[in-house]
Amino acid sequence: IGAGPAGLAAAIYLGRFKRRFLVVDGGDSRASYIPVSRNHPGFPDGISGPDLLARMRQQAERFGAVFRQGTVTGLEVHENGFAARLADGEQLSAATVLLASGVKDVLPPLAGAEDAVRAGLLRVCPICDAFEVQEKNLAVIGEGAKGAREALFLTTYAERICLVHVGAEEQLPAEDRARLKRAGIEVVDTAPRQLALDPEGASAICFSEGETRHFDVLYAALGTKPRSELAAQLGASTSSDGCLTVSDHQETSVRGLFAAGDLVRGLNQISTAEGEAAIAATAIHNRLRG
Repeated sequence: IGAGPAGLAAAIYLGRFKRRFLVVDGGDSRASYIPVSRNHPGFPDGISGPDLLARMRQQAERFGAVFRQGTVTGLEVHENGFAARLADGEQLSAATVLLASGVKDVLPPLAGAEDAVRAGLLRVCPICDAFEVQEKNLAVIGEGAKGAREALFLTTYAERICLVHVGAEEQLPAEDRARLKRAGIEVVDTAPRQLALDPEGASAICFSEGETRHFDVLYAALGTKPRSELAAQLGASTSSDGCLTVSDHQETSVRGLFAAGDLVRGLNQISTAEGEAAIAATAIHNRLRG
């Protein structure tokens, strides 16, 4: 369930294992928002998220993968495995299920935020692309400890960093504010009202008081929402942040239900999602071999 990097990597492996399976593609993969990734091994000049997904899908289809566009709205355990219900009412059955439905980024509630991510003007992953913003003037839109951590992480790459703290002032305690100050990070406790995005790369944040601040790059550090509803229907164990907990073979607490990618707690990276998918697909193949 899911056709992002994890789902597609699993499809490649399962196809080469000569398994009969279906990939249900709900669209809106997080990777589809990436204008260019330069930290994925094997692409020294970078590759866009849509291009990577297209290549992986083509590779999976070459080994027999079948895709079905749709959304799985229900999942039940049956005697011989699982029954999945699609939004259009279709019922599917399977001996095992791999959840690769990912997470959804929490973006600032401002007009044009999603388009800004696709254009690379608003970023959500400093591990992925902070190398490309060295010596730039950065703004991090975040709250609490997560916003502080992301701003501090970026000090490896830039000296001019402003944390636009959108939470209540008490969500950012004095000790965090002191750490930010020591690192030379400015904190603004005013919620942004509007994003002004220049296709050439410069960005501006307009605040409610009428003030406008200009930055080279904006980062959103507001977290993610795991798409774990299907696993929750079956009572699968999750971490405190809603991500699924899995075994060394990527199996959830529900036998036969596997998970890989950002939905699993860990480093939200394409390369780790692909690795987890390879582990899960191999475990599924061996389970079905008996």
